[in-house]
Amino acid sequence: MGLFRTSAPWALPLHIAKWLLLAGTVALLAGSASAFFLFALDWATQTRVAHRWLLWLLPLGGFGVGWLYLRFGQQVEAGNNLLIDEIHDPQKVIPLRMAPLVLFGTVVSHLFGASVGREGTAVQMGGALADQLTRVCKLSPADRRIVLMAGISAGFASVFGTPLAGAVFGLEVLAIGRLRYDALWPCIVAAVIADQVGLLWGVQHTHYALATVPAISAWGLAAMVLAGALFGLTGRLFAAATHGLSGWMKRRVRYSPLRPLLGGTLLAAAVWFLGADRYIGLGIPVIVEAFQQPLPAYDFAAKMLFTVASLGSGFKGGEVTPLFYIGATLGNALAPLLQLPFPLLAGVGFVAVFAGAANTPIASTLMAMELFGAEIGVYAAVACVVSYLFSGHTGIYRAQRVDQAKADTPQS
Repeated sequence: MGLFRTSAPWALPLHIAKWLLLAGTVALLAGSASAFFLFALDWATQTRVAHRWLLWLLPLGGFGVGWLYLRFGQQVEAGNNLLIDEIHDPQKVIPLRMAPLVLFGTVVSHLFGASVGREGTAVQMGGALADQLTRVCKLSPADRRIVLMAGISAGFASVFGTPLAGAVFGLEVLAIGRLRYDALWPCIVAAVIADQVGLLWGVQHTHYALATVPAISAWGLAAMVLAGALFGLTGRLFAAATHGLSGWMKRRVRYSPLRPLLGGTLLAAAVWFLGADRYIGLGIPVIVEAFQQPLPAYDFAAKMLFTVASLGSGFKGGEVTPLFYIGATLGNALAPLLQLPFPLLAGVGFVAVFAGAANTPIASTLMAMELFGAEIGVYAAVACVVSYLFSGHTGIYRAQRVDQAKADTPQS
């Protein structure tokens, strides 16, 4: 910041070079960690599909991870919320153990059949690795905040293959109604390089088929408003249910490793006896189907139920990919009602439910354009902003602050 209080001709080039070096280092670490994580996740998913009986080990896996966190990870158990809190109020460097703990815990969750995502893991690994530069480079509190934001951007971008969305996500997720433009250059550098690092390691991201996007029309935009409201309310329900179940479990079951043991037992039995395998793990195949053909209208609700049960009982992983699943399948169900193509509503729902649940409409719109093409931009923007407005002032990240209320609505 002090660089801009002087008229020295080299101040700006030094600033750019400094953050190119720091953010590039963060990107190398986060991108490599995400690549390893994605390969491990792919192995875990394929192993579980090939050996369905592994579902019955879900309670033991959850207990084991819960015990590890109780014994070694209480300082980092807050996960993404710890990163956001440290950016708002820097206290102490995040322990490096956050990265291997969340990596192991998430792989175990997927290996045995919990319904969790991957964004939380990548973001936590990126943030924890980035924060180690605080000691090495003796960073000031202001620079440390920016390094942490760059770590969040790098983790998000590299795990989804969306550098622009990742860059803005690191800026947008901290507070409702405020963006930190002083971190824009570092976050862009970190996100773009981290994504490229992952690709160099051989990461392959899922491609979704969205052949054509209808021309902008009055009905198309009106439909996006209606759908956006439903997407926002769905994101709000997801966040409230997850927080509610988590709080209830903590009050009822004091010994933390028992929570995933109990939740895992119910989840394993439900999946095994109901044949609900399509609602566990990442659910990428079902998301792809949502772009191709009509799906059961209850798919989004079933995925929400299994994900809330998994996260609420303490299994490690992210919320975002399940939100993509919920949004894509809900959009698929709404398509015939709104007389719009399945791929369009699936793509818009994919990002809009996430926009509402995470309060990140700009990053979500950019993600839609990166994944599905620029043509979807107007539709996605309308739905994401409306979803954001309807989702209230809480979301999946408890540490997220409210800097400015949404459209003068009461905070709730």
